[in-house]
Amino acid sequence: MSTRGLVERLKNGECILNAEGYMWEFERRGYLKAGAFIPEVVLEKPELIRQMHLEFVHAGTDVVEAFTYYGHREKLRLIGREDDLEKLNRIALKIAREVADETGTLMAGGICNTGIYVVGDEEASDKIRAMFKEQVEWAVEEKADFIIGETFNDLGEGLLALEAIKKYGNGVPAVITLTPYIPDETTDDVPFPEACRRLEEAGADVVGINCGRGPRTMLPLLREIKKVCQGPVAAMPVPFRTTDDHRTFQSLLDPETGKSLYPLDLACAMCSRSDIRQFATEAKEIGIEYIGLCCGNAPNYFREIAQVYGRQPEASKYSPDISQSFIFGEKISKKYSSSDKLRQYMVSGKSTK
Repeated sequence: MSTRGLVERLKNGECILNAEGYMWEFERRGYLKAGAFIPEVVLEKPELIRQMHLEFVHAGTDVVEAFTYYGHREKLRLIGREDDLEKLNRIALKIAREVADETGTLMAGGICNTGIYVVGDEEASDKIRAMFKEQVEWAVEEKADFIIGETFNDLGEGLLALEAIKKYGNGVPAVITLTPYIPDETTDDVPFPEACRRLEEAGADVVGINCGRGPRTMLPLLREIKKVCQGPVAAMPVPFRTTDDHRTFQSLLDPETGKSLYPLDLACAMCSRSDIRQFATEAKEIGIEYIGLCCGNAPNYFREIAQVYGRQPEASKYSPDISQSFIFGEKISKKYSSSDKLRQYMVSGKSTK
């Protein structure tokens, strides 16, 4: 296990970078079915999980998070694979632990939204408690350095996650993040700054928001959360160009057809690398101590965050250097007689003069 843990690093003034977004990336690569979004790839192609962990470590992540998102009992029951629940979780946790040990990174277990939480429904809450309990206990047995509870649209379910980590986590730190949609409040009607403060007061080591919104529409809410929380705040947006009119990636529309982009046609609304670098710069300026990206993340995006936060991961060796382009490099292009014409044809077309 890592010799310096999450809380120690944060108390020492360090920031934690966490690459999430495995679900979306595996769907893009053809190993996960959109709709249920269940991580069957853990069971069917475990070597790919290991490889993606290594890719994100290469890009600068401090955390290897076990790919157990939507790997809970309710989801596995949906596709008739409930009997594989423990196997899936333990495989994911073991792979993450192995990669973390090999690379000197932190290993996190994970629990997430269940889809069955209902305010005031104690029977549903008891089912959720049981689901969280088993996943937390497996994470502890597989030696997680900390446990993440994420993508909760209700504060109430976030509190249940924190309760389970505190009760069954054998003292491991808890990171709890809520998901902001269009309103600036949870779906159980609590403003996000208050919700994060309440999670912090209940004992979460890091609180914040993940998924739902892109950088542009998440930053204003992060500023408000920072005003009321005393401890570390997490920021994990989706890398899509959300706007004031379309605050979530679920609400984005195709600029040509006006049709909804979510979930299959979002590629035309993805952030640029410059967008991600700008987000990381602003997040750092407002004091975000725990940062990453959620659905849509990729190593080239994550390298931007790592570099803004002062890191030089192995992937920095391959950072772009456009000065070496024989077409767009300002100096080197002068050595090639065809460069000016090629650039003209690429950018502005054939001259009419």
